Amino acid sequence: MIRITENNDWVVYCILGSIFIYIILLSVFQRDANIKDFLTQKIEDSNNLTPSWLIISIVRCVMLSLLLSQFVPVIPKIFSEIKFFGYQINKFGFTLMSVIIFDIIRNMLTFFFYSSIGSGKNLKGLTLVSSKFYFLESIALIIAGFTLYFYPIDLVKYFYFIIGLVVGSFVLKNLIYIFHNQTILPEKWYYKFLYICTLQIVPTLVLWKFLFY
Repeated sequence: MIRITENNDWVVYCILGSIFIYIILLSVFQRDANIKDFLTQKIEDSNNLTPSWLIISIVRCVMLSLLLSQFVPVIPKIFSEIKFFGYQINKFGFTLMSVIIFDIIRNMLTFFFYSSIGSGKNLKGLTLVSSKFYFLESIALIIAGFTLYFYPIDLVKYFYFIIGLVVGSFVLKNLIYIFHNQTILPEKWYYKFLYICTLQIVPTLVLWKFLFY
């Protein structure tokens, strides 16, 4: 049998591109801050919070899609039939599109939720804390993605590792939101419960079901 070598150059481009973007983020948007300075930054000292959050979110979406796309079973027919200049959407493109749309919808709903209950002042704190968490999470995803594509591993066992990584990251994120010394969630307990259930747990389950149905 002839074994065809898989071309993973695009993976290298994604990883190196993400690292390069983070270097620009710290040197330009965070004024030559190092990783420690960025992670210990207080809300009153935060610089370019919105563009930093946007850049980190995009890198996270790319790296999460890079990791999950290898395990997506099939592309729904409605998406596989879409063509751009003669090219069809592959599993990575389908996963990336799904994750980005998921993030956009969840962030819009979060904004409307906070605004409707009078907790709009907490959005800045939520943005800063989530930026720091997603920054670290995306670094872990970069390492996991590099291992997946360039090391001989058991894909079945690694998939369970990815599930554990995603679940552990999700639980840790919400614990940080709840117990953070800054008020980043709504003050009333039932609003906190509503936010975590409807804008954290439910959307994540929907995305997982959509990708791995």
